[in-house]
Amino acid sequence: MPGKHLPRAADEPCDKCKLKMSAILVRAKPLCQDCFARYVHTKAIKRLESFRVNFAASQDHRRKILLPLSYGVSSTTLLHILDLHLKTQRSKTNRAGFAISVLSIDEASQSLAHAERLEKVREHYPDHEYTSLPLHHVFRLLPDDASLGALVPTSSDPAKANSEDQLASIVASLTSATARADVLSTLRTRLVVEYAKQNSCESIVWGDSTTRLAEKTLAETAKGRGFSLPWQVSDGTSPLGTNFHYPLRDVLKKELVSYVDLAEPILSSLVYEPFSGATQASMSSKKTTIDDLMKQYFESVEENFPSIVSNVVRTTGKLETPPGASSDSCCSLCGMPVPGGHFGVHGWGGDQHHGVDGVPAGTSTTLCYGCTRSIPQPSTTGATT
Repeated sequence: MPGKHLPRAADEPCDKCKLKMSAILVRAKPLCQDCFARYVHTKAIKRLESFRVNFAASQDHRRKILLPLSYGVSSTTLLHILDLHLKTQRSKTNRAGFAISVLSIDEASQSLAHAERLEKVREHYPDHEYTSLPLHHVFRLLPDDASLGALVPTSSDPAKANSEDQLASIVASLTSATARADVLSTLRTRLVVEYAKQNSCESIVWGDSTTRLAEKTLAETAKGRGFSLPWQVSDGTSPLGTNFHYPLRDVLKKELVSYVDLAEPILSSLVYEPFSGATQASMSSKKTTIDDLMKQYFESVEENFPSIVSNVVRTTGKLETPPGASSDSCCSLCGMPVPGGHFGVHGWGGDQHHGVDGVPAGTSTTLCYGCTRSIPQPSTTGATT
């Protein structure tokens, strides 16, 4: 599991309850095990005030929220916290403020290991609805989305190609590790959103921690998608057609790692992290992605300077959506509004004129600058980062 534990506290009383001996230092404050667990719970639940029981409809028409589960420490911990919260609501009022639908995306397409992990989670938290979908299913959920289908580099009719072939064609056409990671991440988001809309989910609750949101802030900016940050890291309505919430936005990744092992050891058996230890960038520049570099950077920064990580997220959270954004045309791939219609490389790539950076004058594209750098188009020659 990536990340390091928080430092153990010296033999001194808990800073919160003053009754028990502290077990861990959290942002320079010694906390006992119970107070540390309560600290993490409170940070998450306070972000979901609109889902309190007194705001809920009848039990037959409870609001449904979608939780994308990657089996990492963040999304697994969020599921655990929300499950505890619903049990507490029921014990106090015999009602629940919302229902949870869990979506797991299988990128290996029906892999046995993926099915086993999902079944294990279902056994621990049986009160919720679970669904597993392969990533290529995004093309089935968007059958009439000609703009996304047109991005598939295939000689055959995209409408006649099956979804698995469409995904394979896109991945095979990508020229760098950063492009592949970027496009696959974008398609995962599109799949989650479309599933949420088609299954009447009011909101999507993402497991992104403070550390993850800071990584995303710098990574999206470096990839040329900084204009989309007000929608990508803040709670509220997304241009994709549903609400986004980030309940763990005030909790660092290393705090969640300590929570899993110290406060809730049962979670250790449910968390799946393919790599242990701190993230290491590949020795080959061809295999290194912008996301890997940002993850490595913030994992190291949060160890000794957690306030820097928090400040990045807090500052980004102050960004406002541009006026009239709801009427702007959207990128065919990421679905984000493109201010002023500045599509393609010519829109934001230095010299803001047609006919530069390999884009012939009069050429039209429906990809934002960031997506243009990932998806190879006949009209572009700019190399992907």
